[in-house]
Amino acid sequence: MERRSFLKKASLGAVAATGVAAPAIAAEPSVQWRITSSFPKSLDTIYGGAEQLAKRVGELTEGKFQIKVSAAGEIVPGLQALDAVQNGTVQACHTCGYYYVGKNKTFAFDTSVPFGLSSRQQAAWMYYGGGLQLMRDFLKDYNVMSFYGGNTGTQMGGWFRNEVKSLADVKGLKIRIPGIGGEVWSRLGAVPQTLAGGDIYPALEKGTIDAAEWVGPYDDEKLGFYKVAKHYFYPGWWEPGPQISFYVNLAEWAKLPKSYQAAFEVAAAEAAIAMQAEYDAKNPQSLVRLLQSGVKLHKYPADILKAAQKAAFEIYEEESEKNPAFKKVYAEWKKFRGIEQGWFSLAESGLESFMYANRVK
Repeated sequence: MERRSFLKKASLGAVAATGVAAPAIAAEPSVQWRITSSFPKSLDTIYGGAEQLAKRVGELTEGKFQIKVSAAGEIVPGLQALDAVQNGTVQACHTCGYYYVGKNKTFAFDTSVPFGLSSRQQAAWMYYGGGLQLMRDFLKDYNVMSFYGGNTGTQMGGWFRNEVKSLADVKGLKIRIPGIGGEVWSRLGAVPQTLAGGDIYPALEKGTIDAAEWVGPYDDEKLGFYKVAKHYFYPGWWEPGPQISFYVNLAEWAKLPKSYQAAFEVAAAEAAIAMQAEYDAKNPQSLVRLLQSGVKLHKYPADILKAAQKAAFEIYEEESEKNPAFKKVYAEWKKFRGIEQGWFSLAESGLESFMYANRVK
């Protein structure tokens, strides 16, 4: 955890902010929790978010609130993390809401939806746009409480064995992509596949699938996709700012002393900041190495992007007609997105477009 040592400097301030005083902690009971992650230990940045939380909770409570982190597959498979929290197998998990759109598509808003919010906009919506409360109200039916627990930033658009030059090339394309993003690809004519992370490489290598998406350069390089699929596309329009969440069993949360609840909230926020910063620092370096190894970088053709965006919002409108929970969240999310886009297109995009087009070397 040395990579996050800079956060230790804020330790005293964090404790003061929570009101967790030493005498109060001394009087509290010892508590032991388990968190199951949806990610393998090999993906140190995204898996590391749960480790960061556990470490900081221990520090903030003087070792009295201990959390043991387990990687995907150690207690339950990664895509069953939510179920393990619901039924009390573990007290908490670190996962992505959109893994559970099969239960209800509303889960997607707790991570990311195609052509949705950037990482900064997602955080703004969660913390100050009403998103966190909307999602917590929804998640009560699943016996969990949610906490913002990280973000990867805009992801890449996946690895392709052959270059896709237009919308016509999408028909029949077998691509590994889950959730609503997969549904959009299906409407474009592709054949989406749901595969666990460890199954992607051999499927690409054998030609069982034609393409696959994962996260971004740092994690993708670790999994070695560039060895069997040389065409790397951007942007990952289905994940413009994917949030990772901590889900906590409601009954277990209610048992915690207030000081421990405060420590958990502080630690979750710190873990979220660290994850985004680490990805932003490491992805550029990994991309350089990938390009040096012969990877060919491509921007998605405009006709694919336009067709995908149209299909995505058709899905949202259709789902709103039949799913009251989705409609409730989508209506507020859509209004917030419109306001955010107006601001970011003026301040952020205006300056960035100039700087990226006129780089100083």
